[in-house]
Amino acid sequence: MEGFIIEVEVHTTRLPEAAEKQLLLLIEQAKDYSKNAKSANTLKSYRKDWEHFTNWCETFSLNSLPANEDTFALYLSALAIDGYKASTIQRRMSAISVAHSVAGFESPTTSKVKVVWAGIKRSIGTAEKGKLPIVIDTLKAILQTLPQSLSGTRDRALLLIGFAGALRRSELVSLDVNDINITNEGLILNLRSSKTDQEGQGTPIGIPYGEFESSCPVRSYIAWLKASGIEYGPVFRPINRHGQLSDKRLSDRAVALIVKRWISEVGMNESDYSGHSLRSGLATSAAMLGKSERSIMEQTRHTSTTMVRRYIRMGSLFNENAAKNIGL
Repeated sequence: MEGFIIEVEVHTTRLPEAAEKQLLLLIEQAKDYSKNAKSANTLKSYRKDWEHFTNWCETFSLNSLPANEDTFALYLSALAIDGYKASTIQRRMSAISVAHSVAGFESPTTSKVKVVWAGIKRSIGTAEKGKLPIVIDTLKAILQTLPQSLSGTRDRALLLIGFAGALRRSELVSLDVNDINITNEGLILNLRSSKTDQEGQGTPIGIPYGEFESSCPVRSYIAWLKASGIEYGPVFRPINRHGQLSDKRLSDRAVALIVKRWISEVGMNESDYSGHSLRSGLATSAAMLGKSERSIMEQTRHTSTTMVRRYIRMGSLFNENAAKNIGL
């Protein structure tokens, strides 16, 4: 079960020794490929979800692998009663289904379980209270609070590149110096892999120069490289309390903490924001300024219009509002 890696059983008793060695090598390679079938973050979530399910089953002396439909239905009901969101329950259903498939068992997501799941969704609702976007005015307020220090210079570049590039946390911290080219028009980021590019074909992202030096992502990036002395390797790195720069890569969790820290500094509720607020902030801000759906999708790299149109709706709530300028 570890890592949801497929185990391969092959009978090699009649093979010549050289062929046997080659076949065993191929089996090991196939296992390595299977590890890359899903992203590291997805596998990490699946492991935690599976562990939660098995612990729950142990509590009630129920079999987790294979689990029957009644056990699965009871587990989903327990999650709903305990207040878990629909999205979390849905993810745990996926993890348990994958675990069974990998182990060679039928998925316990039967028609009976689907009926229970439909009832849960109707009862708890599927609407998510998402984190708020960091729009332009909020971002500029944050930039004014950043100190003239190494960490302040790093955070300025991180926030501006994350915002202007509509980057996910994992994409932002995965950037290496050789992934970024400085041109006359701005920065060209080459995302080696992302949520929508699991096969690692690479995606170029353009980040133009800003109108103002203090909020320009390109100038901020150049200033960060100069201040840090970084010439290769990870762009964004931890800095300890003594101001010493690490050679390690900043974690994606650190991005969220940086966002929350500076949101709090400008007097806003940090629990309303996350690392994703930079990405959603670009989409919302662009919509507020009347940017086209196509241009927003090109920058955010959304393959579906569903989420982008949600940002556009939030960004344009007051642009052509029927209750606006009617004499109230």
